Parts: sequence; C-alpha cells; structure tokens
Amino acid sequence: MDRLDELEVFLAILDTGSLIGASRKLRRSAPAVTRLLSSLEQRIGVRLVERTTRHLAATEAGMRLAAQARQVLADYDDAVHEDANAPLRGTLRLTAPIVFGRRHVAPIVNAYLDLYPEMRVDMVTSDRNLDLIEEGLDIAVRIGAMADTSLVARRVGSVRRMLVASPEYLARRGKPKTPDDLAAHDVIYTSGRLAAMEWRFRHAGRDRTLQLSPRLIVNEIDAALLAVKAGRGLARVLSYQVADDLAAGTMVRVLPGYEPEMLPVQLVVAGTRHMAPKVRAFLDLAVEQLRALKVIQKR
Repeated sequence: MDRLDELEVFLAILDTGSLIGASRKLRRSAPAVTRLLSSLEQRIGVRLVERTTRHLAATEAGMRLAAQARQVLADYDDAVHEDANAPLRGTLRLTAPIVFGRRHVAPIVNAYLDLYPEMRVDMVTSDRNLDLIEEGLDIAVRIGAMADTSLVARRVGSVRRMLVASPEYLARRGKPKTPDDLAAHDVIYTSGRLAAMEWRFRHAGRDRTLQLSPRLIVNEIDAALLAVKAGRGLARVLSYQVADDLAAGTMVRVLPGYEPEMLPVQLVVAGTRHMAPKVRAFLDLAVEQLRALKVIQKR
C-alpha cells in the first residue's frame, strides 16, 4: 500500500477517534482500516493507539508520528499542486447504464477526449450500480434514487417509467385503460437480480403495486425492446430508451395517467473535496451536455 495513504488513514483514525469513524470518513471498510493500523504498528514496532471500549487515543509514539505525518502530507500536497493551466493527463474511469451510456454518455466521452488529447477514458456500461470505491471509478451516471448517502450527486434532470407496446399489438389486443386491464394482456418483464415481478403505478396521488404473471421474462432491456417491436406484449421502460420509437410511431405509450414518480438522472462522485481536475472537467462537460438532451426532463 502507498505509504502516504497509510498516513492518511492513520490520521483519520485519530481525528475521528475510532476505526469505524475513519472507515466512514475515507469510505473504506472497517476491516481494511483495522488491518492497515495493525500493519503500520507492526512495521514501526510500537503501539500507536490505545484501544478502549469507547474510543481510540494516540500513544506518545502515535502523537509524534501524527505530527510528522501531518507535515509530510501538507508538503506532499504543496509539491503535487497542479498548475491550473497545465494540460490534463491520466485515465478517467466512469460508469453508466448500458443504453443511456451507449446513446448519451459515449458522445460526451468523445468530446472530452477531443478537448483533452492527453487523457484516456475507461467507460464501463452496466445496469448495476457499481461501487465507485471498490471498482476504482471516478464518476458514475446514475438513474434513480441513491441508496449510498455518502456519495455526492449532481442532478441533471429526470426520466419517466412508462408502459409501451407496438401499434400492431394494440390493434390486435386492444389498449388497456387501467392497470387492472393488464391481466388480459401479455407482459414482457425485464428482471434484475432478486427483483419481484411487479409494477408500481401512481394515480390521483395514490400508489399501488400490481403483481405480474409475465409471458416473457428477459434480463436486459434490448431484448425487451425487440419483443415489444415484434408485437409480443407490453413492457415497462425508461422514457429515454424509447424516445426515438415513440417519435417514429413504432411504439405507443400506454397508461400515461398511471405512471409512477419520475426518476432522477444524476452524476455521482465519491466526494468533492480535493476533486481531481480530470474529474471536474468531465463533470462540468457532462452536466452541460446532459441537461441539453431532449430525452431528459429538467425537473
């Protein structure tokens, strides 16, 4: 492990007074912080903190190391402080949902590479919310509410969850007027891991959940969209995924008065303190370009 990183973790332990506090502050697992402290004490050959049932306190050796560590880290920050006019270099790692990433984030990546010719980008498309810290990611495009409140999000707009079907299917089977009518229709269900087979609806300020018996179950959205176009039934999608089909008339929006609340589209980073210039540059570019998209509603 990087020795400067070790010092930062050691100081976080002292500043927060606990291993759990340090793990939260640095967004690392508590076992990893514990192992690091033990390793540091073993290599130095002295106990650095006294452990009690309530908190941790620095030993005399720990206080000496802490004073030196703060000076070392301050000197390091001064030494590597980047010139604001220096060209960006290095690798930016980001993640985005598969369809949204392919259609709307990839063009932003291309523009970023044009603006900063010495940068490299590693983009991972996944419909799972990858852990930024564990996966070594700088930034994520997320659709939906965030479960991890330790992350920092910048909202760029919202998208809808909607039901769609092909005109041919609706001409053959009729257009449902309420969610209860779906019992007489073929459902195409996109299933995530451990997902319950249900759809939620909202009407007149009230929410309800409808249990489903799908005719077709798929595990990714492109398969569902192909099935809808083939007239296999109704599917729930996100508005940006079918914007072109709705405009072209190859799909029809169904039950618009029963759609659940909109989902936020957000750019997510682990923190804004000491944000790397390469991350800030992409964040500023992405906010501007995503907010300009017609498929994202500005609320």
